[in-house]
Amino acid sequence: MDISLEQVEYRYQLNTPFERLAIQDVSFQIPSGTFLALIGHTGSGKSTVLQHLNALLQPTSGTVIIGEREIVGGTKQKNLKNIRQKVGIVFQFPEHQLFEETIEKDICFGPMNFGVTEDEAKQRAREAIQLVGLSEELLDKSPFDLSGGQMRRVAIAGVLAMEPDVIVLDEPTAGLDPRGRSEIMDMFYELHKKRNLSTILVTHSMEDAAKYADQIVVMQKGNVYRQGTPKEIFASPEGLIELGLDVPEVVRFQLKLENTLKHSFDKVCLTLDELTDQIDLLVKRRNHV
Repeated sequence: MDISLEQVEYRYQLNTPFERLAIQDVSFQIPSGTFLALIGHTGSGKSTVLQHLNALLQPTSGTVIIGEREIVGGTKQKNLKNIRQKVGIVFQFPEHQLFEETIEKDICFGPMNFGVTEDEAKQRAREAIQLVGLSEELLDKSPFDLSGGQMRRVAIAGVLAMEPDVIVLDEPTAGLDPRGRSEIMDMFYELHKKRNLSTILVTHSMEDAAKYADQIVVMQKGNVYRQGTPKEIFASPEGLIELGLDVPEVVRFQLKLENTLKHSFDKVCLTLDELTDQIDLLVKRRNHV
């Protein structure tokens, strides 16, 4: 499912003394099957953009196109339920939204709320819990008997059980240790590939943005500051650093190495293997000279 934002503006508490401009003139496209990372400081507009992706918020002006549905700013929209079924959002700490007495009931809640029969919802629950790396044997247990990491996987399974075409991840690794972060992100990437999902990742982790994303959109003060591939975005890391944003450790190390050696490598390196290859190439060139 393609998603497109065209000159989108959003104001909170419109026409009140507390009116506040959150985003303006935001335009970018998310072709079906894309893995897009949305990065920027707290307050840059990331969360506001995120909530437009399944019509939780509707633009004050501009247009959001979700599949074949066009949401035009300033017009009243009806029948948005189908959009919210097709675009699933995994919010920060999704495990806090668990509430049913069994894991099965919790996973089934979303699909049944969208009109799926109980039998079909249970079948989806069995499939979804395996997709997130947990056993079917847990379905009869209380979600509150699980570890924090397992609870998060159950909450994610509840979103997957709705069989969305698009999945939006709002800081999905918040609060996890390094191993847990890596496992969760690898799981999402496998799901992205296996189900040909459009995936939008809102993150502060530049490593995750560089490793997993096809495209990156950088938000700054409610505007799109820069967009492109990871290579394009991190090819000029100085601009990001000036904004106070982080860059991947490998990119930061490459900058220091280039300054020390007084030499610019042929390309920006996003992995240690790429940087090692560039160093080897430099050594061979200097030895040849």
